[in-house]
Amino acid sequence: MRFVLVCDGIREAHLLRALNYRFHPARSAANTGGGGGVGVVMSRAVIQESFGGPEVLEVRDVAEPHAGPGEVRVWVSAAGLNPVDWKIAGSAEAAARFGMSLPAGFGNDFAGVVDEVGDGVTGFAVGDRVYGGARAAAVADYAVVRTGTNELLHTPIGVNDVTASTLQIAGRTADAAISVIGVGAGDTVLIGGAAGGVGVFAVQLARRAGARVIGTASAGAADFLRALGAEPVTYGDGLADRVRELTRHGAVTAATDMVGTEAARAALELGVSPDRISTIAAGGQEPAGVHATGGRDATPGALDRITAAIAAGELVVPIEATFPIEQTRAAVELQRAGHVHGKVVITVNAA
Repeated sequence: MRFVLVCDGIREAHLLRALNYRFHPARSAANTGGGGGVGVVMSRAVIQESFGGPEVLEVRDVAEPHAGPGEVRVWVSAAGLNPVDWKIAGSAEAAARFGMSLPAGFGNDFAGVVDEVGDGVTGFAVGDRVYGGARAAAVADYAVVRTGTNELLHTPIGVNDVTASTLQIAGRTADAAISVIGVGAGDTVLIGGAAGGVGVFAVQLARRAGARVIGTASAGAADFLRALGAEPVTYGDGLADRVRELTRHGAVTAATDMVGTEAARAALELGVSPDRISTIAAGGQEPAGVHATGGRDATPGALDRITAAIAAGELVVPIEATFPIEQTRAAVELQRAGHVHGKVVITVNAA
């Protein structure tokens, strides 16, 4: 294991917080075992031993993980939730698609500070602020990540950890959903589920590309969508007719659906070509010719562009709520209930 001297003030401050947490006397006394006080150091992680709803998620003391060759360990400050997290937690079939089995951790997206660097790692040093993804392992004191897999990025100055923790899945998925249908200046884009965790990114990316955006949501989200630059329209029966009313002097030219197929089917009814429609959560039920996409299809450098826009104040990440790790179940319950405007984040350690 190698460690790097930290000289930068911001990196040093974050690292000191991590070290103070790790070696706090009360914590050490409570979480080490063995003769003479020597033993396995414990840390917290959300663990599930069965599939089900939020009730299967438990905060447990687990053996503190360490970075191996080619890996870094991140002291986690915050973990952003995504629907895929609780879908994996709730279904053996969904978990198997991601190579997960029980017992398992929980969550994917995180942000924090590197506090261990394994042999052979380049580009990351102890004290670096980072964000990324660790499948079924993010809601924990520490996440161990293999570098060189596009799952770990440096957090730029001007982007806080709560915001950074929301980006890995939602940012890349929104980029893919918009880019795969070629959204650009002059387009009028219909976005289904525009107020949700991916939708808020898709709206802003489409606007930055020069498009007019019409976003579906509940009536209560209308002002929220207007603030993001979208024209709101309520979802449900008659969606295509309501969109026609908004576009009397133009036409919808592209569409992306964040929550199913309703917006995609309305776009087809409005005459949009299937190759200019994308879905991210249709479960294989997307209409013929429509792009089923996800974060795997994000364009190179998507997250770097998104974080640069956030740091410049040109893109915002609305946070619906934050919960401490002890309230992970409540965080999942809120997101599962729907009608969340933006992102839900679990704060793990003070940043």
